[in-house]
Amino acid sequence: MAWLVLVVSGLLETAWAIALDRSAGFTRPVPSLVFAVTVVLSMVGLAYALREIPVGTGYAVWVGIGAVGTATVGILALGESASLPRLMCLLLVVAGVVGLKVFH
Repeated sequence: MAWLVLVVSGLLETAWAIALDRSAGFTRPVPSLVFAVTVVLSMVGLAYALREIPVGTGYAVWVGIGAVGTATVGILALGESASLPRLMCLLLVVAGVVGLKVFH
C-alpha cells in the first residue's frame, strides 16, 4: 500500500508543479487553488509512505516520478523540447527510480 500511495503522491507532485507554473505567481486563482490542494495531498501521501519505505528511497522515487511526470507534461502539452538528449536523460531518471524500487 505504501508504494501505491508513494506513486500517487509523485503524480500529485507533477500536478502541483504544473499548477504552480500556470498560477503565474499566484495571480490566477484556479491554478493557485489546484496547487495548494495538490501540494498538501502530495506531502501527506509522501509522509504516509515514509512510514514503511526508507526516506532515501521514498524521497528519491517521489521526486523522480514528479520530475519525469512534469517534464513529460511539458513535452506533450506545453510545447517543451523533446530532443533525444533530453529524452535519454528522462530515461535515466526512470531507470534510477525503477532501480530504487527493485533494490529496496
